[in-house]
Amino acid sequence: MTDPAETGISNRPVGDNSSWLALHAEAVLEPELPICDPHHHLWDFEAHRYLLPELLEDLTSGHDVRSSVFIECMAMYRPEGPEAMRPLGETEFVNGAAAMSASGRYGPVRACAGIVGFADLCLGAAVEAVLEAHMAVAGGRFRGIRHITAFDPDGQIRPSHTRPPPNLLGDARFREGFARLEPLGLSFDAWLYHPQIADLTGLARAFPGTAIVLDHVGGPLGIGPFEGRREEIFPQWRESIQQLAQCPNVHVKLGGLGMKITGYGFHKRERPPGSEELAGLWRPYIETCIEAFTPQRCMFESNFPVDKVSGSFTVYWNAFKRLASGASPGEKAALFHDTAAAFYKLA
Repeated sequence: MTDPAETGISNRPVGDNSSWLALHAEAVLEPELPICDPHHHLWDFEAHRYLLPELLEDLTSGHDVRSSVFIECMAMYRPEGPEAMRPLGETEFVNGAAAMSASGRYGPVRACAGIVGFADLCLGAAVEAVLEAHMAVAGGRFRGIRHITAFDPDGQIRPSHTRPPPNLLGDARFREGFARLEPLGLSFDAWLYHPQIADLTGLARAFPGTAIVLDHVGGPLGIGPFEGRREEIFPQWRESIQQLAQCPNVHVKLGGLGMKITGYGFHKRERPPGSEELAGLWRPYIETCIEAFTPQRCMFESNFPVDKVSGSFTVYWNAFKRLASGASPGEKAALFHDTAAAFYKLA
């Protein structure tokens, strides 16, 4: 299996940073608040392993996580067979982990209750066969796909593992494949960088019946040519988010701000940050999204283990709870559990 460090999955942690994370510990805030974590990965690569035991260690570390959703990361692809069908190996692998969790042997949490895989939408209408194959091997857990389109022309920003060309969301062949999602009841996870949010708005308007969720608050970049320009870039990002929120078929995931591409540099510190600091730094992004989309279209996410490069599971969800401290009980229920569970059709 090819390591994502070589294929362009940016920001994933390299090696075990558990000793560094242990330098900062916090008590769990609001431990009774139910959570559905709608964004995490599983993988077993040369430089780093994050499989069901590691996932469960995080999910059961004190917060009341009831269920989770796996998002594709090019793990365990089939080594042979038609190229378009090789991503089925990832769905088969994750469905096995989901079945293990569903047995109850590992506690009440239902890990990987929903599965979001990869299918190449550039296949056009022919992608329908791939989508149906994913659904057939997923044991009823397949919910949609993510075809990453994150692209920036600057060489300092590494491409994602799909190595997308520019303007892919507007490509006719891509859109022909995208059109096959709605008839099958499948959703689309959009991962892109903040200069591309307007492209997603155009796609959402062209396909108003397709459920779309924007990953990681739209990928605000803070490295390369964007380093040191946060105050300049934020208003541009905010305007794009507000325009996208006018599309009722689009949701947004609140997280991903611990990735290296955001430019905060947490991973370079001697000690990891605490939840109070994270909440203070991330508040403008989170509050802008909630105000634009409302809690009924927002969901907090861990993005683990990618965001684990900057903090622990306990600290991240504490930060999210601090950010939502002024919300009503109903709003908190939506932000932490109900919106994600409804979007991904989890029981």
